[in-house]
Amino acid sequence: MVEAEEVEEIADNARINLEEGEAEKFAEEFENILSTFQKLEEIDTEDVEPAFHPTETESETREDEVEETLDKDEVFHNTDNEEDRYFKGPSA
Repeated sequence: MVEAEEVEEIADNARINLEEGEAEKFAEEFENILSTFQKLEEIDTEDVEPAFHPTETESETREDEVEETLDKDEVFHNTDNEEDRYFKGPSA
């Protein structure tokens, strides 16, 4: 069974802030998901061929087109987060 403490630990590791009561709610939902996978594991698939694509698919690709790039003035025109001609990100 999935416990609320496990959900809180996972959320903490993933840096996800949970509201009060969400850990219990998610623990219950995870338990439902895991029980569904448990049922799927019980199905006998011994003589079933794997199906990677149940329907035929084709990759859609396009030709690369060379386009003119923006100059640096245009790139930094709408930002305040620029330092020494680079975008400045948040501090860690």
